[in-house]
Amino acid sequence: MDYFLTEEQTMIRDLARQVAQERIKPVAAKYDESGEFPWEIIETLAQMDFFRIYLDAEYDGLGLGAMGLVLATEELSRACGGIALGFAATALGTMPILLSGSDEQKKKYMPGLASGKNLAAFALTEPEAGSDASNMRTTAVKDGDSYVLNGVKHFITNGGVAKVYTVIAMTNPSRGSRGASAFIVEEGTPGFSFGKKEEKMGIRASATCELIFEDCRIPAENLLGKEGMGFPIALRTLDRSRPGVAAQAIGIAQGALDHAVEYSRQRRQFGQPISSFQAIQFKLADMATQIEAARALTYSVARMIDAGATDISKESAMCKLFASDVAMHVTTEAVQIFGGFGYMKEYPVEKYMRDAKITQIYEGTSEIQRSVIGLHTIKEAARKKL
Repeated sequence: MDYFLTEEQTMIRDLARQVAQERIKPVAAKYDESGEFPWEIIETLAQMDFFRIYLDAEYDGLGLGAMGLVLATEELSRACGGIALGFAATALGTMPILLSGSDEQKKKYMPGLASGKNLAAFALTEPEAGSDASNMRTTAVKDGDSYVLNGVKHFITNGGVAKVYTVIAMTNPSRGSRGASAFIVEEGTPGFSFGKKEEKMGIRASATCELIFEDCRIPAENLLGKEGMGFPIALRTLDRSRPGVAAQAIGIAQGALDHAVEYSRQRRQFGQPISSFQAIQFKLADMATQIEAARALTYSVARMIDAGATDISKESAMCKLFASDVAMHVTTEAVQIFGGFGYMKEYPVEKYMRDAKITQIYEGTSEIQRSVIGLHTIKEAARKKL
Protein backbone atom coordinates (compact mmCIF):
# COMPACT_ATOMS: atom_id res chain seq x y z
CA MET A 1 0.00 0.00 0.00
CA ASP A 2 1.04 3.59 -0.56
CA TYR A 3 1.36 5.33 2.81
CA PHE A 4 2.35 8.65 1.19
CA LEU A 5 5.72 8.76 2.89
CA THR A 6 7.76 11.92 2.60
CA GLU A 7 11.03 11.91 0.68
CA GLU A 8 12.98 11.74 3.97
CA GLN A 9 10.83 8.89 5.31
CA THR A 10 11.25 6.93 2.10
CA MET A 11 15.00 7.45 2.26
CA ILE A 12 15.19 6.15 5.84
CA ARG A 13 13.01 3.14 5.02
CA ASP A 14 15.10 2.24 1.99
CA LEU A 15 18.38 2.74 3.84
CA ALA A 16 17.22 0.55 6.73
CA ARG A 17 16.09 -2.10 4.23
CA GLN A 18 19.52 -2.04 2.58
CA VAL A 19 21.32 -2.39 5.92
CA ALA A 20 18.99 -5.22 6.89
CA GLN A 21 19.61 -7.15 3.67
CA GLU A 22 23.32 -6.51 3.30
CA ARG A 23 24.59 -6.40 6.87
CA ILE A 24 22.06 -8.02 9.22
CA LYS A 25 20.56 -10.90 7.26
CA PRO A 26 23.90 -12.65 6.60
CA VAL A 27 24.81 -12.70 10.32
CA ALA A 28 21.39 -13.10 11.96
CA ALA A 29 21.73 -16.87 12.47
CA LYS A 30 25.25 -16.48 13.87
CA TYR A 31 24.18 -14.01 16.55
CA ASP A 32 21.06 -16.03 17.33
CA GLU A 33 23.23 -19.08 17.95
CA SER A 34 25.93 -17.32 20.00
CA GLY A 35 23.71 -14.89 21.90
CA GLU A 36 26.40 -12.23 21.53
CA PHE A 37 25.54 -8.56 21.26
CA PRO A 38 25.99 -7.35 17.65
CA TRP A 39 28.40 -4.48 18.25
CA GLU A 40 29.55 -4.42 14.62
CA ILE A 41 25.98 -3.79 13.43
CA ILE A 42 25.33 -1.18 16.13
CA GLU A 43 28.49 0.67 15.09
CA THR A 44 27.32 0.61 11.48
CA LEU A 45 23.93 2.03 12.48
CA ALA A 46 25.68 4.75 14.50
CA GLN A 47 27.92 5.69 11.58
CA MET A 48 24.84 5.95 9.36
CA ASP A 49 23.08 8.25 11.89
CA PHE A 50 20.24 5.85 12.74
CA PHE A 51 20.27 6.96 16.36
CA ARG A 52 19.47 10.50 15.20
CA ILE A 53 16.32 9.49 13.29
CA TYR A 54 13.71 10.15 15.98
CA LEU A 55 15.46 13.12 17.63
CA ASP A 56 14.72 16.76 16.88
CA ALA A 57 17.32 18.99 15.28
CA GLU A 58 18.02 20.75 18.58
CA TYR A 59 19.50 17.46 19.81
CA ASP A 60 21.50 16.89 16.61
CA GLY A 61 18.73 14.68 15.31
CA LEU A 62 17.15 14.22 11.89
CA GLY A 63 13.69 15.22 13.12
CA LEU A 64 11.81 12.23 11.67
CA GLY A 65 10.00 11.49 14.93
CA ALA A 66 8.01 8.40 15.80
CA MET A 67 7.26 7.62 12.15
CA GLY A 68 10.94 7.56 11.28
CA LEU A 69 11.66 5.29 14.24
CA VAL A 70 8.83 2.94 13.26
CA LEU A 71 10.00 2.72 9.64
CA ALA A 72 13.60 1.97 10.60
CA THR A 73 12.68 -0.55 13.30
CA GLU A 74 10.32 -2.42 10.97
CA GLU A 75 12.89 -2.81 8.22
CA LEU A 76 15.74 -3.83 10.54
CA SER A 77 13.46 -6.35 12.30
CA ARG A 78 12.56 -7.85 8.95
CA ALA A 79 16.07 -9.33 8.97
CA CYS A 80 16.46 -9.90 12.73
CA GLY A 81 14.25 -8.72 15.57
CA GLY A 82 17.01 -9.24 18.13
CA ILE A 83 19.67 -7.21 16.35
CA ALA A 84 17.18 -4.42 15.62
CA LEU A 85 16.39 -4.22 19.33
CA GLY A 86 19.78 -2.78 20.26
CA PHE A 87 18.72 0.28 18.26
CA ALA A 88 15.06 0.38 19.27
CA ALA A 89 15.71 -0.16 22.99
CA THR A 90 18.04 2.83 23.03
CA ALA A 91 15.12 4.95 21.86
CA LEU A 92 13.07 3.53 24.75
CA GLY A 93 15.77 4.40 27.28
CA THR A 94 16.19 7.86 25.79
CA MET A 95 12.47 8.70 25.78
CA PRO A 96 12.14 9.60 29.51
CA ILE A 97 15.00 12.08 29.14
CA LEU A 98 13.36 13.62 26.08
CA LEU A 99 9.96 13.83 27.81
CA SER A 100 10.97 14.97 31.28
CA GLY A 101 14.67 15.84 31.32
CA SER A 102 15.89 19.31 32.20
CA ASP A 103 17.86 21.37 29.70
CA GLU A 104 21.04 20.50 31.61
CA GLN A 105 20.27 16.77 31.51
CA LYS A 106 19.53 16.87 27.80
CA LYS A 107 22.72 18.82 27.06
CA LYS A 108 24.71 16.27 29.05
CA TYR A 109 23.27 13.04 27.68
CA MET A 110 21.75 13.68 24.26
CA PRO A 111 24.98 14.15 22.24
CA GLY A 112 26.29 10.69 23.16
CA LEU A 113 22.90 9.06 22.59
CA ALA A 114 22.31 10.84 19.28
CA SER A 115 25.68 9.78 17.93
CA GLY A 116 25.18 6.16 18.96
CA LYS A 117 28.37 6.34 21.00
CA ASN A 118 26.26 5.57 24.07
CA LEU A 119 23.32 3.17 24.19
CA ALA A 120 20.43 3.59 26.62
CA ALA A 121 18.11 1.28 28.56
CA PHE A 122 14.82 1.64 30.43
CA ALA A 123 14.61 -0.07 33.85
CA LEU A 124 11.12 -0.62 35.23
CA THR A 125 10.57 -4.38 35.66
CA GLU A 126 11.59 -6.22 38.84
CA PRO A 127 11.37 -9.84 40.05
CA GLU A 128 8.27 -8.95 42.11
CA ALA A 129 6.92 -6.27 39.80
CA GLY A 130 6.09 -7.26 36.23
CA SER A 131 2.62 -6.31 35.06
CA ASP A 132 2.03 -4.96 38.59
CA ALA A 133 4.72 -2.30 38.35
CA SER A 134 3.39 -0.55 41.48
CA ASN A 135 4.75 -3.47 43.51
CA MET A 136 8.37 -2.51 42.88
CA ARG A 137 10.91 -2.77 45.69
CA THR A 138 13.80 -0.69 44.38
CA THR A 139 14.15 2.41 46.54
CA ALA A 140 15.84 5.78 46.18
CA VAL A 141 16.46 7.59 49.47
CA LYS A 142 17.40 11.28 49.49
CA ASP A 143 20.66 11.91 51.35
CA GLY A 144 21.83 15.49 51.13
CA ASP A 145 22.57 16.32 47.52
CA SER A 146 22.36 12.67 46.50
CA TYR A 147 19.95 9.75 46.19
CA VAL A 148 20.96 6.28 47.32
CA LEU A 149 19.47 3.44 45.26
CA ASN A 150 18.97 -0.12 46.46
CA GLY A 151 17.21 -2.94 44.65
CA VAL A 152 17.19 -5.17 41.58
CA LYS A 153 15.77 -4.68 38.09
CA HIS A 154 15.51 -7.63 35.74
CA PHE A 155 14.74 -8.49 32.13
CA ILE A 156 16.32 -5.14 31.15
CA THR A 157 16.88 -4.85 27.41
CA ASN A 158 20.34 -3.41 26.60
CA GLY A 159 21.31 -4.23 30.19
CA GLY A 160 25.08 -4.57 30.44
CA VAL A 161 25.76 -2.82 27.12
CA ALA A 162 24.07 0.55 27.67
CA LYS A 163 25.93 3.48 29.18
CA VAL A 164 22.81 5.41 30.27
CA TYR A 165 19.91 3.89 32.25
CA THR A 166 16.59 5.51 33.10
CA VAL A 167 15.49 3.83 36.32
CA ILE A 168 12.14 3.95 38.13
CA ALA A 169 12.49 3.64 41.92
CA MET A 170 10.35 4.30 44.99
CA THR A 171 11.15 7.52 46.84
CA ASN A 172 8.06 7.27 49.05
CA PRO A 173 6.81 3.65 49.21
CA SER A 174 3.91 4.60 51.48
CA ARG A 175 2.27 6.45 48.57
CA GLY A 176 2.19 3.41 46.28
CA SER A 177 2.46 4.25 42.60
CA ARG A 178 2.50 7.97 43.45
CA GLY A 179 5.69 7.42 45.41
CA ALA A 180 7.81 6.40 42.43
CA SER A 181 10.40 8.64 40.81
CA ALA A 182 12.58 8.45 37.70
CA PHE A 183 16.38 8.74 37.64
CA ILE A 184 19.28 8.69 35.24
CA VAL A 185 22.02 6.26 36.29
CA GLU A 186 25.29 5.95 34.41
CA GLU A 187 27.24 2.76 33.90
CA GLY A 188 30.23 2.65 36.21
CA THR A 189 28.53 4.42 39.11
CA PRO A 190 29.79 2.83 42.37
CA GLY A 191 27.18 0.43 43.73
CA PHE A 192 25.69 -0.23 40.29
CA SER A 193 26.51 -3.66 38.86
CA PHE A 194 25.09 -6.24 36.46
CA GLY A 195 23.67 -9.60 37.45
CA LYS A 196 22.65 -12.61 35.42
CA LYS A 197 22.62 -12.34 31.65
CA GLU A 198 19.42 -14.04 30.52
CA GLU A 199 19.39 -16.99 28.11
CA LYS A 200 16.31 -16.34 26.01
CA MET A 201 14.12 -18.33 23.64
CA GLY A 202 14.19 -15.57 21.02
CA ILE A 203 15.72 -12.16 20.26
CA ARG A 204 18.96 -13.78 21.42
CA ALA A 205 21.17 -11.11 19.85
CA SER A 206 19.66 -8.60 22.26
CA ALA A 207 21.38 -8.13 25.62
CA THR A 208 19.05 -8.77 28.58
CA CYS A 209 20.28 -8.83 32.16
CA GLU A 210 19.72 -7.84 35.78
CA LEU A 211 20.68 -4.46 37.19
CA ILE A 212 21.79 -4.49 40.83
CA PHE A 213 21.87 -1.38 43.02
CA GLU A 214 23.68 -1.67 46.34
CA ASP A 215 23.97 1.70 48.09
CA CYS A 216 24.35 3.24 44.66
CA ARG A 217 24.79 6.99 45.17
CA ILE A 218 23.77 9.28 42.32
CA PRO A 219 23.61 13.09 42.23
CA ALA A 220 20.23 14.62 43.08
CA GLU A 221 20.43 16.40 39.73
CA ASN A 222 19.89 12.98 38.08
CA LEU A 223 16.25 13.03 39.16
CA LEU A 224 13.98 13.28 36.11
CA GLY A 225 11.18 15.77 36.65
CA LYS A 226 9.98 15.82 40.26
CA GLU A 227 9.71 13.24 43.00
CA GLY A 228 6.55 11.18 42.63
CA MET A 229 6.45 11.57 38.85
CA GLY A 230 8.05 8.21 38.08
CA PHE A 231 4.92 6.39 36.96
CA PRO A 232 3.52 9.21 34.82
CA ILE A 233 6.94 9.40 33.12
CA ALA A 234 6.99 5.62 32.64
CA LEU A 235 3.45 5.56 31.22
CA ARG A 236 4.11 8.45 28.84
CA THR A 237 7.28 6.70 27.73
CA LEU A 238 5.47 3.42 27.05
CA ASP A 239 2.69 5.20 25.16
CA ARG A 240 5.31 6.49 22.74
CA SER A 241 7.46 3.37 22.59
CA ARG A 242 4.77 0.73 22.01
CA PRO A 243 4.42 1.63 18.31
CA GLY A 244 8.10 0.70 18.11
CA VAL A 245 7.32 -2.77 19.46
CA ALA A 246 4.48 -2.98 16.96
CA ALA A 247 6.94 -2.06 14.19
CA GLN A 248 9.31 -4.77 15.39
CA ALA A 249 6.44 -7.27 15.29
CA ILE A 250 5.47 -6.16 11.78
CA GLY A 251 9.05 -6.50 10.58
CA ILE A 252 9.35 -10.00 12.05
CA ALA A 253 6.05 -11.01 10.46
CA GLN A 254 7.00 -9.54 7.08
CA GLY A 255 10.35 -11.32 7.14
CA ALA A 256 8.64 -14.62 7.87
CA LEU A 257 6.13 -14.03 5.07
CA ASP A 258 8.95 -13.22 2.63
CA HIS A 259 10.60 -16.55 3.38
CA ALA A 260 7.29 -18.44 3.24
CA VAL A 261 6.39 -17.04 -0.18
CA GLU A 262 9.81 -17.84 -1.61
CA TYR A 263 9.78 -21.35 -0.17
CA SER A 264 6.27 -22.05 -1.48
CA ARG A 265 7.42 -21.19 -5.00
CA GLN A 266 10.40 -23.54 -4.79
CA ARG A 267 9.04 -26.49 -2.82
CA ARG A 268 7.37 -29.06 -5.07
CA GLN A 269 4.88 -31.69 -3.99
CA PHE A 270 2.61 -33.86 -6.16
CA GLY A 271 4.50 -32.60 -9.18
CA GLN A 272 3.93 -28.86 -8.70
CA PRO A 273 5.02 -25.95 -6.48
CA ILE A 274 3.07 -25.86 -3.24
CA SER A 275 2.25 -22.22 -4.05
CA SER A 276 -0.23 -23.58 -6.59
CA PHE A 277 -2.34 -25.17 -3.86
CA GLN A 278 -5.31 -23.20 -2.61
CA ALA A 279 -4.55 -24.13 1.02
CA ILE A 280 -1.16 -22.42 0.79
CA GLN A 281 -2.51 -19.45 -1.17
CA PHE A 282 -5.17 -18.83 1.46
CA LYS A 283 -2.58 -18.92 4.23
CA LEU A 284 -0.38 -16.43 2.38
CA ALA A 285 -3.38 -14.21 1.64
CA ASP A 286 -4.39 -14.06 5.30
CA MET A 287 -0.80 -13.45 6.42
CA ALA A 288 -0.30 -10.59 3.95
CA THR A 289 -3.64 -8.98 4.80
CA GLN A 290 -3.04 -9.11 8.55
CA ILE A 291 0.44 -7.63 8.20
CA GLU A 292 -0.89 -4.75 6.09
CA ALA A 293 -3.65 -4.04 8.60
CA ALA A 294 -1.13 -4.00 11.47
CA ARG A 295 1.15 -1.71 9.46
CA ALA A 296 -1.68 0.74 8.70
CA LEU A 297 -2.72 0.92 12.36
CA THR A 298 0.85 1.38 13.58
CA TYR A 299 1.70 4.07 11.05
CA SER A 300 -1.47 5.93 12.03
CA VAL A 301 -0.50 5.93 15.71
CA ALA A 302 3.04 7.06 14.89
CA ARG A 303 1.60 9.95 12.91
CA MET A 304 -0.68 10.83 15.84
CA ILE A 305 2.38 11.10 18.07
CA ASP A 306 4.24 13.25 15.55
CA ALA A 307 1.19 15.50 15.20
CA GLY A 308 1.38 16.26 18.93
CA ALA A 309 -1.43 14.05 20.24
CA THR A 310 -1.09 13.45 23.97
CA ASP A 311 -3.98 11.12 24.84
CA ILE A 312 -2.73 8.09 22.91
CA SER A 313 -2.75 5.29 25.50
CA LYS A 314 -5.60 3.37 23.86
CA GLU A 315 -4.30 3.69 20.32
CA SER A 316 -0.74 2.85 21.34
CA ALA A 317 -1.96 -0.26 23.15
CA MET A 318 -4.08 -1.21 20.13
CA CYS A 319 -1.22 -1.17 17.64
CA LYS A 320 1.08 -3.17 19.92
CA LEU A 321 -1.63 -5.71 20.74
CA PHE A 322 -2.72 -6.23 17.15
CA ALA A 323 0.74 -6.26 15.58
CA SER A 324 2.18 -8.67 18.15
CA ASP A 325 -0.74 -11.08 17.72
CA VAL A 326 -0.29 -10.86 13.95
CA ALA A 327 3.43 -11.58 14.29
CA MET A 328 2.79 -14.69 16.34
CA HIS A 329 0.12 -15.93 13.93
CA VAL A 330 2.09 -15.20 10.77
CA THR A 331 5.33 -16.77 12.00
CA THR A 332 3.46 -19.88 13.16
CA GLU A 333 1.83 -20.16 9.74
CA ALA A 334 5.23 -19.68 8.07
CA VAL A 335 6.59 -22.65 10.00
CA GLN A 336 3.53 -24.65 8.90
CA ILE A 337 4.12 -23.78 5.24
CA PHE A 338 7.72 -24.97 5.54
CA GLY A 339 6.45 -28.20 7.11
CA GLY A 340 9.14 -30.34 8.74
CA PHE A 341 11.86 -28.07 7.39
CA GLY A 342 10.29 -25.14 9.23
CA TYR A 343 10.99 -26.89 12.52
CA MET A 344 14.70 -27.16 11.76
CA LYS A 345 17.22 -24.53 12.78
CA GLU A 346 18.93 -24.58 9.38
CA TYR A 347 15.83 -22.87 7.99
CA PRO A 348 15.05 -19.29 9.12
CA VAL A 349 11.37 -19.34 10.02
CA GLU A 350 11.70 -21.10 13.39
CA LYS A 351 13.81 -18.15 14.54
CA TYR A 352 11.16 -15.68 13.40
CA MET A 353 8.59 -17.62 15.41
CA ARG A 354 10.78 -17.53 18.53
CA ASP A 355 11.49 -13.82 18.06
CA ALA A 356 7.82 -12.98 17.58
CA LYS A 357 6.70 -14.29 20.96
CA ILE A 358 8.38 -11.57 23.03
CA THR A 359 6.36 -8.84 21.30
CA GLN A 360 3.27 -10.18 23.09
CA ILE A 361 5.05 -9.92 26.44
CA TYR A 362 7.42 -6.99 26.92
CA GLU A 363 6.43 -3.34 27.33
CA GLY A 364 3.13 -4.65 28.66
CA THR A 365 1.68 -8.08 27.94
CA SER A 366 -1.20 -8.52 25.50
CA GLU A 367 -3.45 -8.94 28.53
CA ILE A 368 -2.35 -5.57 29.90
CA GLN A 369 -2.92 -3.96 26.48
CA ARG A 370 -6.47 -5.32 26.43
CA SER A 371 -7.06 -3.92 29.91
CA VAL A 372 -5.82 -0.48 28.82
CA ILE A 373 -7.98 -0.54 25.68
CA GLY A 374 -11.05 -1.79 27.54
CA LEU A 375 -10.83 0.81 30.32
CA HIS A 376 -10.38 3.67 27.86
CA THR A 377 -13.26 2.43 25.72
CA ILE A 378 -15.56 2.30 28.77
CA LYS A 379 -14.48 5.77 29.94
CA GLU A 380 -15.04 7.24 26.49
CA ALA A 381 -18.54 5.77 26.35
CA ALA A 382 -19.34 7.23 29.81
CA ARG A 383 -18.13 10.68 28.73
CA LYS A 384 -20.25 10.62 25.60
CA LYS A 385 -23.38 9.89 27.67
CA LEU A 386 -22.62 12.88 29.84
